[in-house]
Amino acid sequence: MRRTGDEPFHADGSALPFDLLSFWQWYASDLAGNALRGCIAEYLVLQALGVNPAVRQEWDAVDIKLTSGLTVEVKSSAYHQSWAQKMESPIGFSIAPALGWDATTGENALKSIRPAKVYVFCLLGHHERETLDPLNVSQWTFYVLATRILDDKAGSQKKINLASLLRLNPEAVDYTGLKAAVARAAAL
Repeated sequence: MRRTGDEPFHADGSALPFDLLSFWQWYASDLAGNALRGCIAEYLVLQALGVNPAVRQEWDAVDIKLTSGLTVEVKSSAYHQSWAQKMESPIGFSIAPALGWDATTGENALKSIRPAKVYVFCLLGHHERETLDPLNVSQWTFYVLATRILDDKAGSQKKINLASLLRLNPEAVDYTGLKAAVARAAAL
């Protein structure tokens, strides 16, 4: 169920003096944090693909399922995090095959695999901490790769750094090129 933010917290129906929007502001205002940045990356890919589900499906085997049957996994990384850093973070992405859980059926896969057909590696690549803005799609680069290439070249590897990813020749695009790049990768 999609919520508006106006819903009050309550005690057995008696409204308390705070609402869901105040929780969202408290919980989700740090957009550079690892967990929330990953959700933003997923949301950007959804929007680029023209998909608008009512709510995010937590813990599904893949991040995005299109009505066409295409499945997309979204990974995120950034040079700057929310905490104090002496230097930029190295860029890396998780690519571990897993026993995926299907949120629709409630069942686990029997074999560890990469269940999506396409991976989108989202790099919040802005180098200046003071002007970092995850809402600015111009600060993101998207690397799109068919999963079969990961399977062929990375096997059961669990992580991949940016240099190794680039050696696999993903298609690097900005936000406006994302939909077409995903379609091209899906056709491989």
